[in-house]
Amino acid sequence: MGWGMALMGRKPLPNRRAQDGRGLAAKPEATYLALGDSYTIGEAVDPAERYPAQVRRLMAEKECRIRGDPEIVAATGWTTGNLLEALRSKDPSRTYDVVSLLIGVNNQFQGRSQAEYAEQFEILLRQCICLAGGRPGRVVVLSIPDYSVTPFGREGDTALIAAQIDSFNRINASVARKYLAKYIDVTTESRKAATDPTLVAGDGLHFSGKEYALWARLLAPVIKEMLK
Repeated sequence: MGWGMALMGRKPLPNRRAQDGRGLAAKPEATYLALGDSYTIGEAVDPAERYPAQVRRLMAEKECRIRGDPEIVAATGWTTGNLLEALRSKDPSRTYDVVSLLIGVNNQFQGRSQAEYAEQFEILLRQCICLAGGRPGRVVVLSIPDYSVTPFGREGDTALIAAQIDSFNRINASVARKYLAKYIDVTTESRKAATDPTLVAGDGLHFSGKEYALWARLLAPVIKEMLK
């Protein structure tokens, strides 16, 4: 039995409440784990511009704060298979208040099959639910952004890239619905980079901190609602 299944039934730890200078309970603090690839680790942008970091800053203005820096398990170039391998070393006894998952662009870029993606994404989402203490309502899936609008992407078949990303997104959206996880479409926002170069990072392939800010503004209210 894998560590992910072993977590099912484990009671999550309650959110801690910070104390203000007068010893009064302050805003509750939540733990946040972000899983993914180059978009989550923020390739070509400063760490403060990563979307999980920007979510934390936005949440500080709301009813619940993220405790410390969001924990990130992600790397440039990772496919669903790479992320699964990385999670094998994850401490199975730890759970989080919020878990986000954005993965799949490298499956598409490497020409890996949709059948493989569907199978591995479902395993990943089940593990996310376990990491969220068995609470699917504390897991949020982000759609795969469309890099065909970047200078790098425009060197290829943009129509094919966009169509394939849409196809992969139909898979992750379907799996999210099946497991009752939250789902956020960032693909539509990413496509605005076709007419706004400031949404693209300096490497001409990944997205800028300005684009990640748009994603963070979509995520923050969802996380706030999840934590009520």
